[in-house]
Amino acid sequence: MAAVRALWYEPGTLHLVDQRRLPGRYVVRRLHRLEEVAEAIRTMAVRGAPAIGVASAFGMALAARRPGADPEAAAVRLRATRPTAKDLFVGIEAVRSAWTAGEDPEAAAEAYAKRIIDECHAIGEAGASLFPDGSRVLTHCNAGALATVQWGTALAPLRVVHDRGATIFVWVDETRPLLQGARLTAWELGREHIPHAVIADNAAGHFMARGEVDAVIVGADRIARNGDFANKIGTYEKAVLAHEHGIPFYVAAPWSTFDPEAAEGSAIPIEERSPREVTGLGATPLAPAKSPARNPAFDVTPARFVRYFVTPQGLQRPGRFPRVRRRPGEGPH
Repeated sequence: MAAVRALWYEPGTLHLVDQRRLPGRYVVRRLHRLEEVAEAIRTMAVRGAPAIGVASAFGMALAARRPGADPEAAAVRLRATRPTAKDLFVGIEAVRSAWTAGEDPEAAAEAYAKRIIDECHAIGEAGASLFPDGSRVLTHCNAGALATVQWGTALAPLRVVHDRGATIFVWVDETRPLLQGARLTAWELGREHIPHAVIADNAAGHFMARGEVDAVIVGADRIARNGDFANKIGTYEKAVLAHEHGIPFYVAAPWSTFDPEAAEGSAIPIEERSPREVTGLGATPLAPAKSPARNPAFDVTPARFVRYFVTPQGLQRPGRFPRVRRRPGEGPH
């Protein structure tokens, strides 16, 4: 089992690990109001598509505890935090629909969190066969327990392989500009004694060309019907490099990440964050003060570069996702 849990709920309180403080400090924040949850999502105290979906579900549950609260207003507030991750909207809807139907919002949020955890566990089991003993695997950003509440998506199969006693090695892209790979993925792997090395984002092609990468696996923030998907900026170039070198490229995600309303990648909204994340690192300037910068948080990778999607129902080819009956907020169409 994963060595850390990103967030958990007690009646009236959402506890979450403040991911901005890692790896230097392990800080647990205690949130009591919807506005605090929305701010934690916006500022990336909690991040990773499945994790922000679960956080938004509990944010809705906290809002419902206030007399006279409006489920539609609460949903609007949370939807405005980050536009790209489909899980955010699925988590909100799972509780909004229960709330408006007169059901218990906290029970709905707990059920949604359990479903995400169970699906990520299933992803780990489904994807483990892709990585034989001795595999050297590249990943980008953080798609571990911190990003998904528990287990992870891209890291879940690697955890399962390691727990079964096989040897596995992970190349960890640093993931500029906020270094989620270097700060968070390396922290998770280190806690579980999984061999790894942090590399600069622009070193991935070097190691692929030297034959030192056997596979690439990443998470996703939104997956279109045709298999195009959005993930942390820099994913697209890793997919192109893997294709050039004949290296299999896998994407791991729960059903909440699949967007049946987006026909292809061009329909996925891309969040653009503050240029200051690019031009500085905390209080340390990395570029001249007057230099402009652009900071897209995600890019879209075409489905043709994906060998398999690792889903809770097993390995799926792009564009062949199963139709699953679902309640509001659950599963793909």
